[in-house]
Amino acid sequence: MQETIFSYMDPAPPCAPENSILKGLTVAIQPNLSVRGWPTQAGSRALEGFIAIEDATVVERLRQAGATIKGATYMSELGLGLTGDTGADALKNNEADIVIITDNMGESRVSACAAGVFGFKPSYGIVSRFGLIGLIPSMECFGILAKKLADVSMVIGVIAGNDSRDLSMPDFGPESGPELKLPDFSRVFEAKKPARSCGVIRECLEIMEKEELSAFEATISKLAKRGIQTIEIGLEDFNMVRTVHNIIGAVEASSSAGKYDSVRYGHRAAGGKNWNEMYINSRAESFGVSIKSYLFQGSYFQNENYNAFVDAARIRGRLSAGLDQALENADFLMLPTIRKAIDPFTADTVNEIYDSFPWTLIANITGHPAITLPKMVVCKDMDIGMQIIGPRFKDANMLSIAAQLSIG
Repeated sequence: MQETIFSYMDPAPPCAPENSILKGLTVAIQPNLSVRGWPTQAGSRALEGFIAIEDATVVERLRQAGATIKGATYMSELGLGLTGDTGADALKNNEADIVIITDNMGESRVSACAAGVFGFKPSYGIVSRFGLIGLIPSMECFGILAKKLADVSMVIGVIAGNDSRDLSMPDFGPESGPELKLPDFSRVFEAKKPARSCGVIRECLEIMEKEELSAFEATISKLAKRGIQTIEIGLEDFNMVRTVHNIIGAVEASSSAGKYDSVRYGHRAAGGKNWNEMYINSRAESFGVSIKSYLFQGSYFQNENYNAFVDAARIRGRLSAGLDQALENADFLMLPTIRKAIDPFTADTVNEIYDSFPWTLIANITGHPAITLPKMVVCKDMDIGMQIIGPRFKDANMLSIAAQLSIG
């Protein structure tokens, strides 16, 4: 069983310090997160044989807090989608207490929903990406999967915080003001003012299948009985979410993957007559069909249709502002997590991958924190997930709301 879940297992995990906060918790990661001495191929032939030379910041902090990092699961190529990903299996088969999954499109929330556990994507910028072999720098986050919400809270409390090695992070120092204050995860479960309002996006409701909508409305009715008012919110750019993510994501991926040239590491094709032929042939052999398609799209928008990228960036700004405004009028926003009729673990084209993440992409575009709660929206005996989104950098408050909603 372990061989089908883990691509690599640590033969000699280090002993945890006594009285450490995460002592006793076993963590599974993906092989795109650097652990010194471990194979770190990110699911791609482009990194064939690559061994990490130092620990990622997240790995350092998990180990310092006493967690045992058991090994690396299998993953999709470079973290695009969930095809072949086994992180959810590690939890379902009790091979790990915590799974860390890179969330580019909603992978942590969708895989958590499939496993019937909690899946949390924090606000962009509160967790260092140093040591991550990434794909879409402005959208990727470390997602946390766990059976217990308390474990999610403990892990994010450990791995969040300033890191001078990740220059994309904001400075959470005292001079930065209240808007950039790092969330305090130590008080997530203290009694707080309960959530009283839930925002639902009108345009999201309009494109749900009949059965999905019925299940979603049933959950809204349950919330109403608990004193939570539902507010319908218009977000006219919602129908552009997929296009915006696809264009910006593909452009960033194309730039990020440019370093895989076979010169210093990774797979090198045989028989090249010169360095340019070696480079072209190596890249042709190194990437799978989905990644190649994605990189071609990115190259097209960079070189042939740059105005589309500019427009996507502009709409991204409107979407972010729209969510901010919506969250001024509601304590949280609620969406489903997955589609009933789509299996994200078998999607093998770019279109199929995007079909798997219609409800989760928006939080990656805007950088807002999001979490999926298990067994809250059930459609024909299938859990399609209750995904809630909160204000940026208010992750602890959102986890408190998740705890409130998960009770009863």
